Amino acid sequence: MPGALYQYLSDDHQRLDALLTRAAAIPGKIDMEPYSEFRKGILRHISMEEKIVLPAISRWQGGRKAALAQRLRLDHGAIVSLLVPPPTHSIVLTLRSIFEVHNPREEDAGGLYEILETLAGPEKEKMLSDLKAAPAVPVLPHNEKPDAIETTRLAVERAGYKMKKSGDEGIQSSSSSSLS
Repeated sequence: MPGALYQYLSDDHQRLDALLTRAAAIPGKIDMEPYSEFRKGILRHISMEEKIVLPAISRWQGGRKAALAQRLRLDHGAIVSLLVPPPTHSIVLTLRSIFEVHNPREEDAGGLYEILETLAGPEKEKMLSDLKAAPAVPVLPHNEKPDAIETTRLAVERAGYKMKKSGDEGIQSSSSSSLS
């Protein structure tokens, strides 16, 4: 049975997935309110893994990084790059395709969260407290320059994924406010 650390991080995956689903629920539109919350949340989630989870695992393993660390960091880079341009259904489809591969690397047996639970030992409560106290990550406005999507595509491909096509690249967001 998963422990509190696993459950906290896995529940956050589910919360973020629900926000992304709400954001792209209406064909031809991206609802910016849930997308903005998704964007803030996924950046915080990645920050927790990069700044708290992976360094703790390395420390508990005598300085040896988690075997998954390099792969997860490539995925995180691709995910973050997809948050730079304004959202489209193509970007949402690409995020989902990455999550289909990435989340099991963290949640399945032998994954990051099981490793964290196993190694945390007597530090579990402090680790959970640290995760819950992790600050929000500053969120910049979307980069609307034409070359932003090309830079994003390159980051996605560097991580071993491909941009998904949805045929609706001219999608309009339901709110014109910038994310912050």
